[in-house]
Amino acid sequence: MLISDKQKTILNLLADGEFHSGTELAGMLGISRSAICKQISGLSELGLQHAAVSGKGYRLDKPLELLSRSKINEILSEQSKALISALEIHDTLNSTNTYLVEHSRNDAPSGFVCFAEHQTAGKGRRGRQWVSPYGSNIHVSMLWRFQQGGIAGTAGLSLAIGVAVIRALKQFHINDVGLKWPNDIYSQGKKLGGILIEVSGEADGPCAAVIGLGLNIFLPEPQAQSISQAWTDLTKITGETPLPRNELAVAVLNHILAIVDGFEAAGIKAYLDEWRSYDCLKGRTATLFIGRQQVEGIVEGIDDNGLLLIKAADGSVQAFASGEVSFNALTV
Repeated sequence: MLISDKQKTILNLLADGEFHSGTELAGMLGISRSAICKQISGLSELGLQHAAVSGKGYRLDKPLELLSRSKINEILSEQSKALISALEIHDTLNSTNTYLVEHSRNDAPSGFVCFAEHQTAGKGRRGRQWVSPYGSNIHVSMLWRFQQGGIAGTAGLSLAIGVAVIRALKQFHINDVGLKWPNDIYSQGKKLGGILIEVSGEADGPCAAVIGLGLNIFLPEPQAQSISQAWTDLTKITGETPLPRNELAVAVLNHILAIVDGFEAAGIKAYLDEWRSYDCLKGRTATLFIGRQQVEGIVEGIDDNGLLLIKAADGSVQAFASGEVSFNALTV
């Protein structure tokens, strides 16, 4: 669903979480109260719950902090500003990754950053849709061009990006978080966020990586019912304390940019020890799905190339470069 200009104006007025009368809103927008009612009724399609109380007006169930390009630019580090070639914030996109993959094919420059307040077809692992109520979470993608090493040179990039996200969260004293190989952010056995990297280019020459991140700040229960795995959000972790979305977005950008800027030279080896310190799978019984193949065993961590190590029942240890790991969250 595309958000109309009138709905965007209404959302900016309701973002404070306070009641605003239909008369007040109608006067500000120059439309009738019945038109206001119609515009607000469409907000639920964006994943936004609201209350309408006679004599008080309309109020969002939860205040919103919409992303602001001016706020983000104001607090970005100077190093990040120098690395960003373009920064866009969209009300609605099908997917930030899809958007930048298309731009990459059209020779968009390295350092192109794209946020979306709402995604209609956000992409998760194995083609799953990423739930994204409007203005509630972080949905961001970045295009980065690597000049050397080819596609093989990006091996382990998702692990390094995971380290960047944990560093950003620790800035806000969120310490009860870990990483699940190869690209998920977890807390207490539940998924908090995910990384999706799409790489294209030459085997041994220049290549482009679109680095996508979805991070749950607040997921309303009605929208979260469609999620098939255990999930959490930062609001639950912090005990309902609202996190500043613009500041969190900047922290994520600063840390990701610092890592991708030096990844060609440093590679995954520079981040192995830190990643291992956040590993939430090591020592657990798990099942690795590779297409139709299933591999069961105990996770032994990752090797020096970032490959997943699984110990089978016979004691043998095998390394895997890809796949999806399933484990019992109740044991975390």
